[in-house]
Amino acid sequence: MTAGRVLVVGDLITDVVAVLDGPPATGSDTPAAIRFSGGGQAANTAAWLAAQGVPVTLVGAVGDDGQGRERVAELERAGVDCAVTRHPEHATGTVIVLATAGERTMITERGANLLLAPADVNAALAAAPDARHLHLSAYTLLDAGSRPAGLRALAAARERGLTTSVDAASAAPLRRVGAAAFLSWVRGVDLLLVNADEATVLAGGLDPAAQGRALSASARRIVVKQGAAGAVWVDRDATVAVAPARRVAVVDVTGAGDAFAAGLLAAWLAGAGPKVALRRAGDLGALAVSQVGARPTP
Repeated sequence: MTAGRVLVVGDLITDVVAVLDGPPATGSDTPAAIRFSGGGQAANTAAWLAAQGVPVTLVGAVGDDGQGRERVAELERAGVDCAVTRHPEHATGTVIVLATAGERTMITERGANLLLAPADVNAALAAAPDARHLHLSAYTLLDAGSRPAGLRALAAARERGLTTSVDAASAAPLRRVGAAAFLSWVRGVDLLLVNADEATVLAGGLDPAAQGRALSASARRIVVKQGAAGAVWVDRDATVAVAPARRVAVVDVTGAGDAFAAGLLAAWLAGAGPKVALRRAGDLGALAVSQVGARPTP
């Protein structure tokens, strides 16, 4: 069994990544290595999927500006098919990432990503008859402007018989929309990925396996990512698989979760069981944190 084409729906962003030498000195200067690069949870996941040889289409929106053209071109060079709508009156989204000591803080302007529309999703699905799976970045659901596109993506995938997955994206916006609303939006998905903070927002302060069991009322399979502690897979058959994290020198955690998602999807869609899929995901996540930037290094 092969993975088949994956449609990834969500943000395409310019990342301004500052890897700080130490904690920010408020009101003063902090030395850092600064890099401009392609980002966005969906775009990063698509790039990591393409690097593994998985046919992948990114469905997103950018401004009709230099940044947008550059972001699309670099993804196409990486082997990603881009079903990306350009919006002349809006800027391509930008995220400032402050990375230090294995953590990162993101300052976000989603820009044209807010204009992703249900029609964009319908057109991308119609143009990809070989699609087998749809992966949705929850940032699309967490903002009212793009939410209709996210909901349409999940509904259209079900109509066409595609399997579905959602990456819960980020704890703070999840907290703003509320666990009940979010879980109603993703009800019935085949795979839900959450990190420890997101799992706590959605399922409370339980241990990861218990969080997974609680969330399995909404999704068929749950993966709870715990960073250096590894990851836990829970499905509705009460199967729990635990995979430890690979120990590597952490340079920049930006995009590590996106690489993890791509590794997990590539393995699972190719028929791997939970333990093998988690191991593949962990290997890709470890590779991501050992380099600067959110995308695979050429």
